[in-house]
Amino acid sequence: MTGSWARTAVGGLLAGAVLMGTAGCSDSGDNPVSGAASEAASAVASAAQGVSDAASEAADKAEKQLSEIKDGADARDEVKLGDATTDADGRTTVPLTVRNTDGSTRSFAVQVEFKDGDGKLLDTVVVTVSDVPGGRSKDGTARSTHKLSGTVTPSVRTALRY
Repeated sequence: MTGSWARTAVGGLLAGAVLMGTAGCSDSGDNPVSGAASEAASAVASAAQGVSDAASEAADKAEKQLSEIKDGADARDEVKLGDATTDADGRTTVPLTVRNTDGSTRSFAVQVEFKDGDGKLLDTVVVTVSDVPGGRSKDGTARSTHKLSGTVTPSVRTALRY
């Protein structure tokens, strides 16, 4: 919900800047109150961009990790996610279970995305669950790379069995 918060904050700051700017109008063109509000709005917009940049960097890292896996089979249907919670460090965690439907011991790489209530990507991570015996299941945990706030919905983007 960080994106919604940022949009709301930016909207509020911009509205405040307009009100303060019109209330403090002068012919000299100097309006330090309006300038301060404008600077604050820019700072909030930059903070919101920082969240987008963090999610983009995490997605790039996840893509690189997954591209290093050779001969991986699509295993999205073999992954089940639990409910997202917040740990003591403020990071979002979600338990996951992989089920190895292959006859041999395999490992899994699971990309979990964390999105806000509007479906905007907040973060993404790759979890490796190693050495799952054939026909068996094994648990893992996906943990966000930074603190996420508001409603966070996890989903499996990619899952590879190798």
